[in-house]
Order: sequence, then C-alpha cells, then structure tokens
Amino acid sequence: MFDVFDPTLIDDPYPALARLRRNAPVHRVAGTGVHLVTSWDLVREALADPATYSSHLRTVLLRRADGTAAELAMDGGGTVEQVLATADDPVHPTHRTAVMGTIGRRIRALESTVAQHVDRLWDGWFTDGIADWARDMADRLPIALVADLLGLPAADVPALLHWAYDSTEMLGGWVDDDRLDATVSASLELHDHLARRFEAALARPGDDLMGELAHACLAGDLEANTAVLILLQLVGAGGESTAGLVATAARRLATDAALQDRVRTEPELLDPLLDECLRLESPFRGHYRQVAADTVLGDVSLPAGSSLLLMWGAANRDPARFERPDELDLTRPGIRQHLAFGRGAHFCVGSALARMEASAALRALLVRTSSFRLDEGEPSAAVWAPSIFVRRHTRLRLALSY
Repeated sequence: MFDVFDPTLIDDPYPALARLRRNAPVHRVAGTGVHLVTSWDLVREALADPATYSSHLRTVLLRRADGTAAELAMDGGGTVEQVLATADDPVHPTHRTAVMGTIGRRIRALESTVAQHVDRLWDGWFTDGIADWARDMADRLPIALVADLLGLPAADVPALLHWAYDSTEMLGGWVDDDRLDATVSASLELHDHLARRFEAALARPGDDLMGELAHACLAGDLEANTAVLILLQLVGAGGESTAGLVATAARRLATDAALQDRVRTEPELLDPLLDECLRLESPFRGHYRQVAADTVLGDVSLPAGSSLLLMWGAANRDPARFERPDELDLTRPGIRQHLAFGRGAHFCVGSALARMEASAALRALLVRTSSFRLDEGEPSAAVWAPSIFVRRHTRLRLALSY
C-alpha cells in the first residue's frame, strides 16, 4: 500500500513512485477521493482533456495527526474565484494574456536586474566560505524578481517571502494543526497587502505587471479582485518553483565534483543541466485537477467531483518516456520535453524568467568559486521541505573555496 505521507518519501520519493507507476498508475489515496496519476501517458491524457479534467482547485490532501490522509476544501463551496493556473476557459486566456504581455515585454530588460540581485546577494551572504544557498540565494532571488516584475517596492520582499511560503505550505499537505491557522492567516495577510498596493496602482498605473492589470481593470476587461488574486498566485508560485530549481541544481553540482568541473569548464552545459534538474527534481511535484464528469483513466473509474494529483515528478522519470530516467544526462535527446513546467494552455508563465534566474545564480556560483561541496561540518547540510506539492530545499549549506 502506498502512503503519500510516508516520512521516508521526503528525502527520496522516487523508488516508491516507480513502484506505484508500475502497479497502480492511477491510485486512489485511502480515505479520500483524490487519485495520484504517475505515468507519462496518463498524465498527458488528462492534460489533453481539460473539459473532463478541470484546473479548478477544489480540494487538497492534508495529513492528519495520526498520519493518515484527508481532504481539505479550498474553494469555499464554489465561492472562491479560480484564476490563472487554476482557471479554465473561457476566463483563463484573459488572465494569461494580461500576465504574458508584461513578462514577454520585460524579460530581456530583466537580465541586468537579475544579475544585480545575484551580485547583491553574493556580496551579502557568500564571501565567508560557508553559506546556506537555499536560504540566502534560492529563496531570496526569485521573490525579489517577482517584486520587481509586479511593481512592488524592495522593502516588501522580506514580508512577501514569509507570506508566500507560509500560505503555500497548506498545499504541501504536511501541516500540523497548530500551523493550519498560521497558513490561512499568511494567505489573508498577503491578499490584504496586495489589495492595498493594487488600489494605489489603479490610481496611478506603473510600467509593470500591476500597472498592466490596473489598465485591464480600468478598461473593463478585468475585475479588481480578480487582479489581486492573480498577483497572489504569482507571488506564491513565482518564488517557490524557481527556488526549487536554483537549490536542486546547486546540490547536484556540490555532490558531483566531476560534473561541477565539467560545467565550470563548459558553461554552455548549464542550460541542459537545468533541464535535467527540472526533470529529475521537478520543483512542483504535481498539480491538482478536478474531475468534471464520470470518466475512466487508465482502467480506473473516476466519479465526477473526485480529484487528480498529476505527479510531474513521477511522470518525468517514467522509463516508457525517458531512457535511464533516474540518471542525469546532459546529452539526452529531447532534453526539454519534460513536464516540470506543465504542458499546454497552463504551461508556466514564468518559465523563461525561472531559467534566467537559475542560470545567473549558478553561473555566479561556478565563476566565483574554484570548488564547492556540501558542508561536511553540518550533519543536516541538505534538507528537503516536507511537501507532496513542491520539491524545495529548506537548507543547503555549502562550503565554498575561492
């Protein structure tokens, strides 16, 4: 029997996921109406049928005090508006267009901004030989860039980081009872803060994403509350996913001296390295889908109202799709054909920015050091966040040689 909340799966979930993929690629989590989908073909099948498998977030898995799984309703009985990543047609294209217009227009201009943030973080945290790469680069860099992109002041960044991680903790399932209220409070505080900032943007739209959404509202194409919910989602997802990639790639290099030397000598290999890290340790382990009508997936009957958790991380290691799926291969054919950024209409709007940030951070790490490794003086130098939703480090202590 597969236990989605087995503590041993935090460090290395992949052998258990491989067994699940072989034996029950559509697996109902005991005591719930949530099914885990772990094979490449079945994940793709669900993605290709958005009419049957809605992106609406209705419920999430939650770990009870006794370790068993339960469902937690997330939509307020259908009253919570679904936006961007959780929206369906016909509203989803409107949300996506409003966001992509600004990102596409500003992506080149952000290159110098990314480099400046990396320089600032390096000078502040990485000059003494021992540093926590997860806390002081992987976590801080993405949320600072999200703030720049949205048009939020730099002074907001520490609070945004706190609110973003606390509010998305609930989606990870590993939330003790005494933390549940804190995650809800963080989400409300983040929403209220963004609502105040957006109210100011409506009065004087700037040349940023908040200004773009303000113009859409003033033109009657978007409601103000919808715009705030889009901003809320971007703050939560934009930081978390990039942080996962930046730390995972650094850990791969820190634990493989030959690979580190090769990429340092051949910097053009950094791009395929990022793709293999995305495939092997997908920053979002999966996303939920709502079953809109009775159907069958992989010979498993799914009733309307049940849910799927499409497991990107498991599908990306499916041997039916990738040869030697558990190995890092920088020359892998079709190296970008993974699902780490999703697929189709909901392909991650910030994927290009995530690559840019990860490239800049790792390039600095390789160029400014002669070598780096996990801190041998720290018994827990590398720690994964307990989550069934994200794959992110809470600690990555590196020993740096200059």
